[in-house]
Amino acid sequence: MLTNLMYVTVYVTDQDRALKFYTEGLGLEKHADYSGPDGRFLTVGVADSPVKVILWPHAPAAGQPLEAGGAPGPLILESDDLRQDFEVLRQRGVTFDEPEPVDYPFGVRVEAVDPDGNRISLRQQRFPGR
Repeated sequence: MLTNLMYVTVYVTDQDRALKFYTEGLGLEKHADYSGPDGRFLTVGVADSPVKVILWPHAPAAGQPLEAGGAPGPLILESDDLRQDFEVLRQRGVTFDEPEPVDYPFGVRVEAVDPDGNRISLRQQRFPGR
């Protein structure tokens, strides 16, 4: 049977620009970066998480929601203190859909936008571990 979620893919038009955004902007760590038969295999992830994000080259708008406020983006990252992280990320130049994180019944949420327009959902659970 299936045992683990290994990767999620975010489509980007410029892997170097995306790497800079996801590492320097969001604070993720670079994991894999090598050439393969299908192109450059580049991954980032949260420290100590088994799930990695593939930054895969593709045409603009591939895999993106049609409009802000609709479906969540292809990537959802969790924070222990989203309001504090929001300020740090904003100071690093990360762009957001909303001016501030928003309270929901499940917790707090805000949507960041990467250089290719991919929406990244940042969330803090109201009751972690449930």
